[in-house]
Amino acid sequence: MTPEGVNIAHPDKLFIGGEWVRPLSNDTIEVVNPASEEVVARVAAAGNRDMDAAVAAARQAFDHGPWPTTPPLERMANLMEMVDYLEGRVPELAAAWTAQIGGLASFAPMMHGGAVAGLRGLAALGETFQWEERRPGMAVDSVIIRREPVGVVVGIAPWNGPFGIMANKVFYSLISGSVIVMKPSPETPLEAYILAEAAEAVGLPAGTVNLVPADRAASDHLIHSRLIDKVSFTGSSAAGAHIASVCGGNMTRFTMELGGKSAAIVRDDFPIEAAAGILGNTITVMSGQVCAMLSRAIVPKARHDELAAAIAKVMQGIKIGDPEDPETQLGPLAMRRQLERVEMYIEAGKASGATLVTGGHRPAHMNKGYYIEPTLFANVDNQSKIAQEEIFGPVLCLIPAEDEEDAIRLANESNFGLNGAVLTNDPQAAYDVARRIRTGVVGQNGMRMEWSAPFGGYKQSGVGREGGEEGLWGYLETKTVLLDGMPG
Repeated sequence: MTPEGVNIAHPDKLFIGGEWVRPLSNDTIEVVNPASEEVVARVAAAGNRDMDAAVAAARQAFDHGPWPTTPPLERMANLMEMVDYLEGRVPELAAAWTAQIGGLASFAPMMHGGAVAGLRGLAALGETFQWEERRPGMAVDSVIIRREPVGVVVGIAPWNGPFGIMANKVFYSLISGSVIVMKPSPETPLEAYILAEAAEAVGLPAGTVNLVPADRAASDHLIHSRLIDKVSFTGSSAAGAHIASVCGGNMTRFTMELGGKSAAIVRDDFPIEAAAGILGNTITVMSGQVCAMLSRAIVPKARHDELAAAIAKVMQGIKIGDPEDPETQLGPLAMRRQLERVEMYIEAGKASGATLVTGGHRPAHMNKGYYIEPTLFANVDNQSKIAQEEIFGPVLCLIPAEDEEDAIRLANESNFGLNGAVLTNDPQAAYDVARRIRTGVVGQNGMRMEWSAPFGGYKQSGVGREGGEEGLWGYLETKTVLLDGMPG
């Protein structure tokens, strides 16, 4: 069973060792549409024995298959074929995203078309990356530095951006010469099926790409395997900490792109109405369910009340509704438990003494679906729960600062360090402030993204980077070869 407009050949099966196979447990995963609260898809659920089979297939493919020793240019050619294939399925990817998590249908084609286009840059690393460096040595005649594939990768993607995030893990793995076991979120498994079908369509060697949707217990079994070489995980900091502890026990390599509580510093030179437009509309992107979301806004105390009123006006004008409606600006949260989580934080905000300026309730005109109004808290204490913990919903905290020095202090006063912004018309000032904020990304005048550049976080926001050439580094091992002469 799949949503309308999404054609999966074998939703009742797993993709292991180049074949579509039924799960040994015959278990299934149900996917619920958060706008209608109806089941829209059922797919196979992998159990522990299925996980073991997928890892064994990947291990066989890496240790004995042709993919790791295939020249990078040939790997690139195969991946470019996959991109061509995926371009033809962008409408399905868009429909799957809207059906599974309630993402806006008006935004979905652009989001997924852009994600597919970005994969060409990853594939092109087969040609542009320096896979081997040769130089004379000091203690030996010749030194060769080789970049070799890390091995068997487990790719674990979240539910909010399931295609682009998993596709990046797949393409980085494959261009490096590694192989991958895909473990998508149980809330959004359909995109990984399309990726598996792409690998099958272009004839990648058996076991190079494997697919095992699963719930938590089987996923935990998978990361404990001593036959895997790396885990690439995107998700919550709590889950990331657990996975890192397991990987540490086995010395399994890992990269983590985790949560955030990113701050936007509003400087005195930036107009209030422009700041309100940016902050009020950004917090509703993907219903606030973005790890890089600008969920704290830090503003000079003298401008705080004026900005609060302006943001509230923007939020009150946002149209909440069916994600299929092209006029909708804010759709539902992805699942019931996420709605309950956001409501819990709203109550915590009220209890903290912060001022609830607008929002905070389920929309009165929506009688079903997991909807919440865009919500603004003002006069927020930066040490409070709503300012320190990731809410993952359309809830913005407005925090007053004494001056710019205090604003930078407040921005850094967080366990997270994923993203940030400086709202100013002065690029030099933006750069100067950005250098002092301890986050992996800082943008001028908004939640800026650049898919060709590295992305990742400081502190509890992760380990390693994805994006650009830097994203490939975590999928490689470095080998030094010391010789008495330079080979041909």
